[in-house]
Amino acid sequence: MKYSEAKEGRIYVIRLFDGEILHEEIERFALEKSIKAATVIAVGGADKGSLLTVGPVDGRESPVTPMTLELDNVYEISGNGTLFPDDQGKPVLHMHIACGRKDKAITGCVRTGVKVWKVMEVVIRELLDCSAARIHDPETGFKLLQP
Repeated sequence: MKYSEAKEGRIYVIRLFDGEILHEEIERFALEKSIKAATVIAVGGADKGSLLTVGPVDGRESPVTPMTLELDNVYEISGNGTLFPDDQGKPVLHMHIACGRKDKAITGCVRTGVKVWKVMEVVIRELLDCSAARIHDPETGFKLLQP
């Protein structure tokens, strides 16, 4: 285990609009407000056609081949994530959401493009004095958190 310590900074309450792409809007907002690190929660609706990363094809394969799933309809969502800079200093959101519709549930990562349906509410809690960053790991191909 590796860790670092941080302090809480600003808190933002955001409403995203119909058709906006969740990770793109949060990363753009973070750049605009000079947010380097944060925790992020989201609730609302994901639109039909949204894409989720839903796991690797083979968990031990290297390099990793991700699986994606396209939502076939509108889903209610609840998500948690973190925002840290990559090795270029650009904020990168890593968020997983649970999506539900009737008796069907899907969970996945938002990086491939989750489109807002009507409205999505987001709370960003900034982390200050935090040196953590997402650094490219050649073995996995991921930008892994380095606290």
